Amino acid sequence: MDRIRREGYTPDLNFALHDVEEETKEKMLSVHSEKLAIVFGLMNSGPGSVIRIKKNLRVCGDCHTATKFISKVTEREIIVRDALRFHHFKEGICSCGDYW
Repeated sequence: MDRIRREGYTPDLNFALHDVEEETKEKMLSVHSEKLAIVFGLMNSGPGSVIRIKKNLRVCGDCHTATKFISKVTEREIIVRDALRFHHFKEGICSCGDYW
């Protein structure tokens, strides 16, 4: 998270749908399933390998933005299949053109 923050990522707290303090909202966003899956993929695969994630819900806007930054910082391709479409993240850009 520190690396993508240095690149300009800021959590969008509007996607934390609970009435709690700002700090708690940020922590809640950091443990969304796709972020955890990306971390698992980064820890358990070699440099340059593609990370593929499949989920049955839509990707939230904050996770979409974070994944763009993660793909840029780690120089990895990340493919996420959500309930509606495929998102192919590479070099900080998503194939959906941010039409998620």
